[in-house]
Order: sequence, then C-alpha cells, then structure tokens
Amino acid sequence: MLLLMTLPGVVYLIINNYIPMYGVILAFKNLNYGKGMWGSDWAGLDNFKFLFNSEDAYIITRNTIAYNGVFIVLNLVLALLVALLINEIKDKAIAKFYQSTFLLPHIISMVIVAYLVYSFLNVESGLINRQLIKWFHIDAISWYSEAGYWPYILVIVNAWKNVGYLSIIYFAAIIGIDKEYYEAAKIDGASKWKQMTKITLPLISPVIIVMTLLAISGILRSDFGLFYQVPMNTGALIQTTNTIDTFVYRAMVQLGDVGMSAAAGFYQSIVCFFLILLANYAVRRYSKEDALF
Repeated sequence: MLLLMTLPGVVYLIINNYIPMYGVILAFKNLNYGKGMWGSDWAGLDNFKFLFNSEDAYIITRNTIAYNGVFIVLNLVLALLVALLINEIKDKAIAKFYQSTFLLPHIISMVIVAYLVYSFLNVESGLINRQLIKWFHIDAISWYSEAGYWPYILVIVNAWKNVGYLSIIYFAAIIGIDKEYYEAAKIDGASKWKQMTKITLPLISPVIIVMTLLAISGILRSDFGLFYQVPMNTGALIQTTNTIDTFVYRAMVQLGDVGMSAAAGFYQSIVCFFLILLANYAVRRYSKEDALF
C-alpha cells in the first residue's frame, strides 16, 4: 500500500522529468524548424562554445555559484533558528499562526515580490528613500543604478521568500523527536542551549543533510525571477545580477538559438550531477546512514 501511494508521484516524475530528457539532443543540433529536431543538422559542440567563449562566462558562473553558496548557508542557519524558536512556543494556535505567516512569502509570485521590492527601493516614491533615509539625513539613493547594493538586496529577498518554507520542514522534523529525550535532559539539568545542540540538532541532522544535498545539486541553477524580475532587468545591474539562467534568456531573446539554450541547460545538469555525487560522497565518509545513496 505504501508503494502504491507513491504511484502518482512516480508517474508525474516520469512524465515531467524523464520523458522530456530526449530533448537533450537539441544541445548538439543546429535546430531547423522546417526539418524538425531529428532532421536538423548536427552542430557538435558549437552550441557550448557560445557559453564558454563569451566574455561574461566567468562572471555568470561566479555569480551563480557565489549567490547559491550564500543562499544555502544563510537560509539553513536562519531556517533552523526559526524552527527552533517556533518549537519553543507552547500555544499551538500561535505556533500555527507563525508557521502560516512565515510560509506566505514562499507562495507569492516573484513578479509580485519584484514590485514589493520596487515599492521600497524606488528613487522617488520608495519607502526607504522617502522615510527611512531622511531620518539619517542621507541623500536619496538610486538603488537601481548602484550595483554594489544588490548582492545584499538579493540575499535578503531570497531569505525572506524561502526561509519560512525551510523552517517548516525542519520544524516538522523537530516535533517528531521523542519528548522523553528532553525530559531526561531537564532532569540532568541541561539548559535550553544544551538541549538544542545535544538533542535537537543531532536528531534532525539527517533532514538537514538531505535538504543541503538537494540545494547543492542545484547550485549551478539560479532563481530566474530573483535575478531577472526583482532587479527589473536594469542594465546598470547586469554585472552583479547576471547568472547563467538570465544570460541564456537574454541570448535567446536576441538570437533565438534554442540549441545554445539546451546546451547551457545540459551543462548545468552535468555539473550539478557531479556536485551531488561529490557532496554525497563527503557525507558518506562522515556517516553512511545520512547519505542519500
């Protein structure tokens, strides 16, 4: 019966993830819509050359990996902190209210998030320029022209949107811990800090490791909405906000080259595949039980 319950998920996975994999052939084709995918001429590795020979190849790769690295570490720390704090709330109704509040940003469309950010950062009517900066007697900042601020802005927006969702996953793991562990710790005089570090975190470490491995598996992929829509596709910010996904999109708009886009996606998938193998190997060396495979 348990295996039968997984059937809808397995069917969805096959239809959505495995059947379309034959399209990877586009990465090695010079697509001609008249001839179709199978009849188009082979392009060899020419589609990959566009990505690697570009002047922006280093910048987009650096941005993608650096941002995702910060997201993984910061979101993990904040999500665990939020989950631990919610766990300390004894009133179930209040705890559920906080869970719903923290989850709300995750289900908001990135388009809406972009305009929420714009309402804060707009030069003339933004809340920060009109209210907050005036308190410190500072001149208005043109946020969409100053690239130096955006690494921090993007990290904050990403954390605001995703920490709540992650915290609920960790909270679900925490409430599954047997309460007898905590009762025994209290009898031994363990403080809250000791209970968290010696009981809670070690017992939910398998969940933490799985979530981290899944995040590492996508380290070469970026949230397109975050890096394209939130900065409003502003030209002055491209050096700071450009990632592999936004670079491919802009190239697609200008060139309409489907093969190049497929090559970039294939490159991301291959690198992410080996990264997850490497990360899982490192975890397996530390603890075989906590590894994914």
